[in-house]
Amino acid sequence: MGAVEVNGYTIEPGADLGWTNFIGANLAGANLEGANLEGAFLYGAHLYEATLRGANLSGARLSEANLREANLEGADLTMANLVGVRLNGANLVGADLRGTVFASANLRRANLSGATLRGADLEMAKFTGLLSEAHLAQAKLGEANLEGAIADEKTTWPDGFDPEAAGVILAGVNLAGVNLTEANLDGEFLLDANLAGANLTEANLEGAMLAGANLEGANLTGANLSRTYLARANLTGVNLEGARADENTTWPEGFDPKAAGVIFD
Repeated sequence: MGAVEVNGYTIEPGADLGWTNFIGANLAGANLEGANLEGAFLYGAHLYEATLRGANLSGARLSEANLREANLEGADLTMANLVGVRLNGANLVGADLRGTVFASANLRRANLSGATLRGADLEMAKFTGLLSEAHLAQAKLGEANLEGAIADEKTTWPDGFDPEAAGVILAGVNLAGVNLTEANLDGEFLLDANLAGANLTEANLEGAMLAGANLEGANLTGANLSRTYLARANLTGVNLEGARADENTTWPEGFDPKAAGVIFD
């Protein structure tokens, strides 16, 4: 979306829109990179696939807004209200989320790598995305659903919180030799996972993050690899006969999927 007028304001990168009223506004696909939206009223706004990289959204009111697949990398959302917000698949890498209220928000498949969530309220939020190197000290995680979220040894947690008991998966998870036939791993984060010798026959890996994964000797016959991210993955001896991929599948450098029997849709 290029520069457009919404509610009398010009929507464009770097726009100064602090404390403006965009309640229920349609801003899907808008490019607001680096914009100032401090304190803006965005209740129920449609921001699907919007670009808000580096934007200032501190104190913004975003409850019930649709931010699915939005790019909020490096954005400032300190003390913002995101109650009930849909952030499915959103990019929040390195975002400043100190004191942000995410209560009942949907963060499935969101990427919060390196984000700062100190003191954030995630009570009853649903999260299955990436938390590697995220800072969650003093965050409120009461009744948050973290089953399947991916973290690493650099992720920091509130005192006394047990991430493994909450269902969090540590990056580099060991699934070597596991039978995952027809498993639905759509959009899952399996960064640096060990899947050597695993049986992934006809598994659904669409949109899965498998960067750096060890798939040596794994069986992916008939698997769905559309939009799967396999950069740096070890595919030595992997069986990809009849697996399906598309132009958005990312492969390790120098790997020839067609020679390995992959079918492109």
